Amino acid sequence: MKIVIEGAGEVGSHLAKMLSKEANDITIIDSDPVRLARISATSDVVTVNGAPSSLHVMREADVDQADLFIAVVPSVPQDVNIVSALLAKNLGAKKVTARIDDEEFLTPENKLIFKKMGVEFLFHPEKLAADEIVDLLKHTSANDAMDFAYGKLQIEVFKLEEDAPLLDLRVSEFAAIGATIGLEFRIIAIARNGQTIIPRFDTKFQYHDLVYIIATQEGIPILMNYLGKSSVEVDSVLILGGSQIAELTAAHLSGKISKIKIIEKDRERAMYLSEKLDDNVLVINGDGRDSDLLQEEGIRDYDAFVALTGNDEANILACVIAKRYGIERVIAEVENIEYIRLAEELGVDAVINKKLITAGRLFKFTLSGKARIVKYMSGTDAETLEYTVSPESAITKAPLKDLAFPKDAVIGGVIRGGKAFIAVGETVIEPYDRVAVFALPDVVKEVDKFFK
Repeated sequence: MKIVIEGAGEVGSHLAKMLSKEANDITIIDSDPVRLARISATSDVVTVNGAPSSLHVMREADVDQADLFIAVVPSVPQDVNIVSALLAKNLGAKKVTARIDDEEFLTPENKLIFKKMGVEFLFHPEKLAADEIVDLLKHTSANDAMDFAYGKLQIEVFKLEEDAPLLDLRVSEFAAIGATIGLEFRIIAIARNGQTIIPRFDTKFQYHDLVYIIATQEGIPILMNYLGKSSVEVDSVLILGGSQIAELTAAHLSGKISKIKIIEKDRERAMYLSEKLDDNVLVINGDGRDSDLLQEEGIRDYDAFVALTGNDEANILACVIAKRYGIERVIAEVENIEYIRLAEELGVDAVINKKLITAGRLFKFTLSGKARIVKYMSGTDAETLEYTVSPESAITKAPLKDLAFPKDAVIGGVIRGGKAFIAVGETVIEPYDRVAVFALPDVVKEVDKFFK
């Protein structure tokens, strides 16, 4: 697949790295030669130096031959990305998508306007990150989570601490316990020491494993007993940093919980947020890295703490401090991918990375078109996908155990009509089923073939 990315900022560069690993033909356009040199040193891409929205530059990048054009120019008005996407479509690019920074563009009626003009997808990384935070505050004992069919099936990620009853059990032993109580679930992966394992029956659970489980909605509370976890009712949140992600998160939460406080060190930004957000959002002007200030602002009285300062180190450290104050649920924005594992090792419950979230949303455009959702989950570079099964696709031809399905991928669950169930070897996938798949990067394209 030929992909042209306009913009070599953080999001564009990460997309280029990720998509080039999938044997795609990647061209990246940017007006900054330093950014282009940086990305070409780490990824197999063709670079074109030039101004965004320049027809001459687009033609030089062979946009007319592109299967996918992504406009993600950093630090410019969203109009630049929208115009670039429209020009690319008119030059002949098959699919185009653009980064925006205005939530209004994402209303159903406005998205329809852009689809009629040829823009298949508009993405707002900060809004995607805020939505992820809100979702994580619902799944209060998990390091990460993903819902299918409004939660009928759920994939949740749990870190095994020293008090987890599961420690030293084999996967087969845990499955047997579940069978005796009629509990439907499946262990789809384990992340251990930076490696992702697709477990076998004799795989043993170890201390600090990240365990990826798919279960029905009813099964998750029962599973938490074996994982040494308990649910936390979140009705108050303290947010460190008044970034756009913080603003969107607070706006989303304000109608759902009783108390939200934002600590922002820039006075003008703090005043703006105070005027913009609802009355139950209290905005404090101060440096939240100061532990004395956190104590003065009653950090111990909050159910959850979210660090969104724009500085990875500050966010991680603040979450560690919040944990010591007794807050049960802490979430940090960590944009440096190399710091994510460090944050998890230091006890941060969940990590938000807008590059990874955005990459998952865009990656589905490189697949067959049957993938409805793609998400990168905490602690792994594997992908979680949801497919809608088309008639005559290979996945419907035999029971799962008789298909040559890649060993580094797992079909975890199926939604058929209004019913959700866990997939087993005897399961036969039917047309129009919605199927949850967990796959390591090397086999995603192979998995995709089963659903074409």
